[in-house]
Amino acid sequence: MTTKTWDLTGAGAAALRIAAVAAAAMAMAGCVATAPKMGEAKGTVTGAAGGASAEGQNTQLARCDAPLGTLALVEDQAAPWWAELRQRNLGSTIPVLRLMVQQSNCFVVVERGRAMQNMMRERELMQSGEMRGGSNFGKGQMAAADYTLSPEIQFSGRTGNIGAGLGGRLGLIGALAGSMSTNEASTTLLLIDNRSGVQISAAEGSAKNFDFGFFGAGFTSGLGVGGGGYANTPQGKVIVTAFADSYNQMVQALRNYKAQEVKGGLGTGGRLGVQGGSTPASKKTK
Repeated sequence: MTTKTWDLTGAGAAALRIAAVAAAAMAMAGCVATAPKMGEAKGTVTGAAGGASAEGQNTQLARCDAPLGTLALVEDQAAPWWAELRQRNLGSTIPVLRLMVQQSNCFVVVERGRAMQNMMRERELMQSGEMRGGSNFGKGQMAAADYTLSPEIQFSGRTGNIGAGLGGRLGLIGALAGSMSTNEASTTLLLIDNRSGVQISAAEGSAKNFDFGFFGAGFTSGLGVGGGGYANTPQGKVIVTAFADSYNQMVQALRNYKAQEVKGGLGTGGRLGVQGGSTPASKKTK
């Protein structure tokens, strides 16, 4: 029986030295904290928006020359995917989606969320007579929402440890390599016309990233979840990227938009009749 030995000279020694340095760095990271740097934890959706202007946005985000209308966003927090987000310490998807939409200049975002309570409260104060003269909170000032955009997450999962078998074969180096897993997400955006209830557009998107671990712990596991966790966690970043993919595809479809037309008009019974029905198509059946 022969015993296999590892070459610790040349390339083998160099690899071991690199692994040792990495181990020391990881150990020191648990004792020494560096000062946070503004803007360091960047994701797919970055920067800011002000009116039609955008600063620091991702150049891959689709952009329109002029808005197509006003848009409200709604999130189904009773859906199973929302519960999964909460389990991962991720918050609402609405803030990052609103930033993305405004940066694109494809729609003007109008408030229909929690801030509506503050808007109505200001109007109540105006009606009570407590506000100063000239506050201009009269009726007829709110902008209508032409469309509603609703997000859905169909799948958000983490695959198995790709590097789990390295530990036994590479010893210390394998242990330092730890595990490598992938975070995957698939998302859908639905665009509804608020006046008719007709679906204008639907778009699917997906994204994947790799998450490296050391000594069995995720490399980014010590990061916080501020800002909903979407800017500084692997799972959050991949979800945002999937939504950006969905949105880009939706914008592309809207650039080539052609309204669906039904003979006789929408909602008048359709062209598929049934026996005994009262619609125009049904009356033609025998």
